[in-house]
Amino acid sequence: MSNMNKNTIKKMIKKGAKVSLCAVLAGGLTFGGYQGLSYLGENNIQNVSAATNDTKLTMVKKDKKADSKDKKDDKKKKEIEKGSLDVSAIAAEAMPSVVSITTKSIQEVENYFGMFGAYGGYAPQQEQEVEGSGSGIIIGKNDDELLIATNYHVVQGANTLSVSFVDNHAYEASVKGYDENKDLAVVTIPLEDISEDTLDQITVAKIGSSDDLVVGEQVIAIGNALGYGQSVTTGIVSAKNRKMDSNSGSFKSDDDDDRRAGVNLIQTDAAINPGNSGGALLNMNGEVVGINSAKLASTEVEGMGYAIAISDVSDILENLMNQEPREMLDEGENGVLGIAGRTVSEEAIEIYGIPEGVFVAEVTEDGPADEAGIKESSVITEFDGKSVVSIEQLVNYLQYYEPGEEVDLVLEIQNGGSYEEKTVSVTLGENTGKEKEKAKKEKEAEDEDQEEDEESSDKENIFQDWETGELSESAMRNFGGWR
Repeated sequence: MSNMNKNTIKKMIKKGAKVSLCAVLAGGLTFGGYQGLSYLGENNIQNVSAATNDTKLTMVKKDKKADSKDKKDDKKKKEIEKGSLDVSAIAAEAMPSVVSITTKSIQEVENYFGMFGAYGGYAPQQEQEVEGSGSGIIIGKNDDELLIATNYHVVQGANTLSVSFVDNHAYEASVKGYDENKDLAVVTIPLEDISEDTLDQITVAKIGSSDDLVVGEQVIAIGNALGYGQSVTTGIVSAKNRKMDSNSGSFKSDDDDDRRAGVNLIQTDAAINPGNSGGALLNMNGEVVGINSAKLASTEVEGMGYAIAISDVSDILENLMNQEPREMLDEGENGVLGIAGRTVSEEAIEIYGIPEGVFVAEVTEDGPADEAGIKESSVITEFDGKSVVSIEQLVNYLQYYEPGEEVDLVLEIQNGGSYEEKTVSVTLGENTGKEKEKAKKEKEAEDEDQEEDEESSDKENIFQDWETGELSESAMRNFGGWR
């Protein structure tokens, strides 16, 4: 997890009031291939996918009536059903499907003595083990493993993961897959590691439809608040279709802007506290309709918590549940696409309407991308089922894939004044940059003595070169690799 990009939660301004996104919110409280869905009807299971060996995310779906009278009767029945369960009954039924997650990671912290000038004003950094807390939802089980959904920021950078169930027994877990932009991750525990007593007490969560929620509807949040264990809060749906920008971390209304890869959120006044991240937001039928993720923390703000809308991310969760865990390859051993690209800027998105992702500026002739039919000016928005919003993120994904592997890319291709989505399969090529880098280092070593002589005899000061923007390669090395 050390290679993962870190999401920095930034301050934001909302209607003139300064508010900040609580870093622990959805997230950790810090102490120091799915091929289809199965829907449950009222009395039967309706399979809408081909038979596979993949684990499936099971969602509850209500039968729709065509006749207007039936619709009214169905609505009345639904209202009665909502009143048939109180909060205590829902909590008792849902608790076995919600877990507590504890993480341990190594972070660099400022040396205590450096804070007081013991090192002449220099504050050295030292490594320290830090523990964090979050929540998760049991969303699936197959023959080999138990699958748990949570937020990416809960497991981000974690060296070890521990999952505690309703019976207070804890087990070591690992991350099976994640989507940083959607703030989602799936954690897995081998079934053979879990005792029979624990398996008898836990359940797979019932997944509902966030699309069917209405503003004002009562909801319940369950999670590992403050790391003390599972707790329950309740409130209403304050708003739907809120969106958190994946780059800025700010919240806004989803004003038909589909060019950004932000997360669709449910706003609620149910208390979402540090450690609740990754926990369940339930409707009054006891069905999971959201994954608690964030809150606004400010003296001017109360009761503004956010949960990821479950219906919008069901496909992503299915994909993560079936991913094969990967290890980061050695530098230069990974596969390549054969493109030169750059991150689509905020201005390009807002002014020119270019979708968020990686803009393909150049395609290497006869390279993997060229052979797959990728053209310049295309925008890469997904890589192997994971959303892409920056070139750094795309490069990071590639560090886990070997040459010769086939991956699917989702592209946005310009067609007149709009963009059309297209999926292409690319067979990754060899990373020839490894040999080039080796040759470059050898040449630098051969010229090192000559460069040092030139630097000593140079009349101009290295700082003067810097000010005029004429830094040489050797000067850059003297500045610790500054670019």
